[in-house]
Amino acid sequence: MLLGGGAAIGLGLVFAGSPGRLAHGTRVAGIDLGGLTPAQARRLLERRAAKLADDPVTFTAGGKRFRLTPRQLGVEVNWAAAVENAERHGGGFGFVRGYRRLELQLFPSDLLPPVRAYEPGVSYKLGLLARAIDTRHREARLVRRGLHITIAPGSTGRVLDRKTAREVIVGALASFSRSPVALPVRTDPPSVTVDSLADAQRLASQVVAAPVSVLVGPTRIRIPRWRLAKILELPVGGGTKLSFAGPAADAYFTRLARHLDRRPRDARFAVNANGTVRVVPAALGLALDGPRSAANVLTAAERPTNRVAQLVLAEAQPARSTAEAQAMGITGTVAAYETFYGGDPNRIHNVQLVAHLVDGKLIAPGATFSFNGATGERSAEKGFLEAPVIINGELQTGLGGGVCQVSTTVFNAAYEAGLPITARTNHALYISHYPLGRDATVNYPDVDLKFVNDTGHWLLLRTFVGSSSLTVGLYGTPVNRKIETTTAPLRAVAAPPVQKTIDATLKPGTVAVDDYGVPAQATSVERKVYSADGKLLSDQSWYSSYRAEPKVIRVGPKKPKKKPAVTTPTETATTAPP
Repeated sequence: MLLGGGAAIGLGLVFAGSPGRLAHGTRVAGIDLGGLTPAQARRLLERRAAKLADDPVTFTAGGKRFRLTPRQLGVEVNWAAAVENAERHGGGFGFVRGYRRLELQLFPSDLLPPVRAYEPGVSYKLGLLARAIDTRHREARLVRRGLHITIAPGSTGRVLDRKTAREVIVGALASFSRSPVALPVRTDPPSVTVDSLADAQRLASQVVAAPVSVLVGPTRIRIPRWRLAKILELPVGGGTKLSFAGPAADAYFTRLARHLDRRPRDARFAVNANGTVRVVPAALGLALDGPRSAANVLTAAERPTNRVAQLVLAEAQPARSTAEAQAMGITGTVAAYETFYGGDPNRIHNVQLVAHLVDGKLIAPGATFSFNGATGERSAEKGFLEAPVIINGELQTGLGGGVCQVSTTVFNAAYEAGLPITARTNHALYISHYPLGRDATVNYPDVDLKFVNDTGHWLLLRTFVGSSSLTVGLYGTPVNRKIETTTAPLRAVAAPPVQKTIDATLKPGTVAVDDYGVPAQATSVERKVYSADGKLLSDQSWYSSYRAEPKVIRVGPKKPKKKPAVTTPTETATTAPP
């Protein structure tokens, strides 16, 4: 027993070798380091690594090649730690070392050194590789070619296995080999196959196999095969559901709706010749229900026979029902006013245009009517034309001339109705054909005409345009107010300025008057409003100041001043005797 133990120890000592040198069979990163001192081994590994720092390794995937170097990704190997690890594998005391080294000779091992890399650079490079390598799978899908529905097969994609690829790349760059390395790639198969679309393909082919007739009331409309094919939306993303949807279907059913829809008609108010008002009943409309109609057409198209579908029409409710209109209490005339107009055709056009813009406006109890709010900007886009208009106190030509005819008529209707008038501005110049002190000018958006409906009931504003006159009526529940008006005389407050020019054709001192002008003038109107039982409801005054219009004269030139006589000195000559 002791002899056996001694032999074992002796055998271990035979192979123990020098403790200062690495055991034979020691390999690090594929390099045989047996018999070298640790310092020699470390220098050998570091020199080889330095020579390969800029030598690329070629990586392959999907038929593509990519070249990377250790320096690009900051790959660093701890060769000192690798050698220390090799020492431990073949080291130890006496016979223990011998047995370890004997094992290395019989079973050599290749130790992998510890490696580190610049992680942000590795992640960035992996992203670039994935972008170049990855190929998305393509699902099998239904394809329409004319009136034929076929199945286009899908294809398998590929995806870079980034986690494993990182280990492969860093490991290859840390090694001393420069042989090409295959990157790990996994397949990406499609989820929709030709077989899974077979039923949908048969059904889609049935849909376009023959025309479909659609019925709406007594009307029959035929949808031909080419139209069915165009509006049929084929399933995508693995679905098998067919539908008449998408832009082409939406456009078709919208066009169909234009022929079938009947717009609802709101209850409206009609003014009788005697000034009373009646309600014209509302009427229901009809609107094509596109989604339900499309579903009915698809159901019919999926049948081999009896390919007839019923279109669905839904009732469209009016915005104002008959009952709602009756509840508004608009039964008669509250007040009306008429003005007369003339002028050039453009002005008359503008009067009629703006009158239509305010016609039919409804004013809720307590609400304020704004003339500018009702008409908006008076622009050429709305059809307004150039016509005479007062601008900065002078009669000029401007867009929308004649609008103030309507605003003045509306003002006087509100005036006669006894309504509170909260915004009103007189014209810059006095206009004699309007009631004295009761004109109203407007200018979008700053100069407005406003009044308040304080009757407690709805008011309807109507305009009636004749060949030479405009009537504005306010209709609601008559309140029978009494109006008393006191108008101050129009008085001159300043003489007109004089515009004088020299006329050389006139005799000196002569004056010719071309226009006597108009002085600046002012007036005021007081309105007292009484209820039907005689109670004073309001006492409101409006003051109007009108600019002067200049007196235009021509005068002859001044007489020239007489020039003083000029005396020429006389020279006296003395003649010498002969």
